[in-house]
Amino acid sequence: MTVDLENPLPSPLASALPPYPGIALADICLVRTDDDAAYAYAHLSELKVIGFDTETKPVFQKGQRNDGPHLIQLASETKAFLFPVVQPMNVDVVKSLLEAPNILKVGYGLNDDVKQLKSKLAIITANVLDLAKVMRESKQRDMGAKAAVAKFFGMQLSKSKKTSTSNWALNSLSEKQILYAANDAQVALLTYQRWLDLKNNKL
Repeated sequence: MTVDLENPLPSPLASALPPYPGIALADICLVRTDDDAAYAYAHLSELKVIGFDTETKPVFQKGQRNDGPHLIQLASETKAFLFPVVQPMNVDVVKSLLEAPNILKVGYGLNDDVKQLKSKLAIITANVLDLAKVMRESKQRDMGAKAAVAKFFGMQLSKSKKTSTSNWALNSLSEKQILYAANDAQVALLTYQRWLDLKNNKL
């Protein structure tokens, strides 16, 4: 199927697209030790652009306080790093990366993520680009990760509601949670790169 990269796909066509393969489990690092944190920092700190997202345990009861984020995801083209915020060394590493003005952080719908990082962890993110806004087709409708993958790669990104609303504060995340979270961050980076290539080629 030929995909028009300049226009969004109608939903019937999007549902017929081949599945997006996503990142391999072997390329995901769940950061739990000082060595993991040092490796993550060494890999990400030299990059100009990284994918960025967070996950929060959902709140289902009225009046219940949202105390997220519980997981922070940062990704390069080849690796994704998942930082459970219960680990103190993770907060230090993530703070250093997210506050670095020389690293562009890209992701979808980052407004709440940025607010929660500031209120819970005192992380003041710098040089952040919300792709939902810069890629949107109209002022009334933001671009989501699923729509971006369909538009730029001609594939369908699986976004399980069951996984997205699962408990991200668990000490042991499931394989589905790990893959979901890692893809959220890396997809942002890869679609941003494709969008930028197309934009530059128009000039």
